[in-house]
Amino acid sequence: MTQTLKSSISHSPIARTVLSNGIVLLVAENPAADIIAARIFIRAGSCNENPQQSGLAHLLSTVLTKGCDGLSSLQIAEHVESMGAGLSADSAADYFLVSLKTVTADFADILGLAGRIMRSPTFPEVEVELERRLALQDIRSQKEQPFTIAFDQLRQVMYQNHPYAMSLLGDETTMGSLTRADLVKYHQTYFRPDNLVISIAGRVTLEDAVTLVEKIFGDWQAPSEPLPKVHFPHIKVEPQQRLKAQQTQQSVIMLGYLGPSVRAADYAPLKLLSTYLGNGLSSRLFVELREKRGLAYEVSAFYPTRLHPASFVVYMGTAPENTSIALTGLRTEVDLLSSNQLEESALQAAKNKILGQYALGKQTNAQIAQVYGWYEILGLGIDFDQEFQELIAGVSVKDAIAAANQYLREPYLSLVGQQKAINSAIN
Repeated sequence: MTQTLKSSISHSPIARTVLSNGIVLLVAENPAADIIAARIFIRAGSCNENPQQSGLAHLLSTVLTKGCDGLSSLQIAEHVESMGAGLSADSAADYFLVSLKTVTADFADILGLAGRIMRSPTFPEVEVELERRLALQDIRSQKEQPFTIAFDQLRQVMYQNHPYAMSLLGDETTMGSLTRADLVKYHQTYFRPDNLVISIAGRVTLEDAVTLVEKIFGDWQAPSEPLPKVHFPHIKVEPQQRLKAQQTQQSVIMLGYLGPSVRAADYAPLKLLSTYLGNGLSSRLFVELREKRGLAYEVSAFYPTRLHPASFVVYMGTAPENTSIALTGLRTEVDLLSSNQLEESALQAAKNKILGQYALGKQTNAQIAQVYGWYEILGLGIDFDQEFQELIAGVSVKDAIAAANQYLREPYLSLVGQQKAINSAIN
């Protein structure tokens, strides 16, 4: 089954093909540059881990390229480097990703190597142990970083027993207990052709891409048993606060609001409000709290695109003596979104910013492959590229205020700083 849609990329329609074994193949033919990039998405991420195995997908991403049937870690590295190519793996909450990039002449070779790695990784014990130790070092290091501590606290209090509560790295207990057998089981469960999206962009035709992918992956058959169903508990926790006293040079203040997933009607208004509040030097928080009042060392907002309820977060770093007034100022700026003070001109400026950044994020073949593959693995489809832009452009001031009233009223609070600063802010 193939459908071709006109995309926002000049002279390069996106073709979507479903192969007989279930692999979804996306191809963006772009003859302008002699570089082909591919993204191979697996519909499984940290959300598919057991709570006792948090960090498993991350560990898998670090050892996947460290050995496969017939090749050692060094041989894989030498093979990739000899072509000046790129090959890496990464994990996220909602998916797993293998990325590759090379000149057109070497693409068949590097994709074939990626296929061997994905289908028959060996997970050498020595590599598993090394990467686990490195991950444990990262976990311990993050305990010294006020921003990471604040975000971990916020995530855990907002999501409780939902998979989004845990760090991608897990914690010392879960990461320390992971074994090679855990990696093998996770790989065998989720790495299967009917759970794969391959997105390719570059100097390649649809016909050539289909031929190549079928040659490498065509004999890979999906097992008869269905994919396991993951239970996602309903998130229903009253907003509360988490405080962490630490002898830091600044206080980190985070306010979190539980927002909807990417599929919800209010996704676009909240995405726009996040840009308006905290994206760049002209954002509302930067201008009001840093430029005008000098309260913030750093200040921003983010609202990630998620398959499940996402967190709308505003945060700032401030001097300990300013903690109380900074917390009040941050809360006030968010509360103002629910009033009639949001001007059409300010909303339009935010639209221009987010749409401009979106366009700039689709310039290279790697970015193109990423965007379309990401939309496909999230279940949004390649049409969402155009739909997203239309949704953002169509948000009215009334829509934005309504979304703020529904989602941005009572925040969860995470605060990290000196005890005296915490006491002044809370009291």
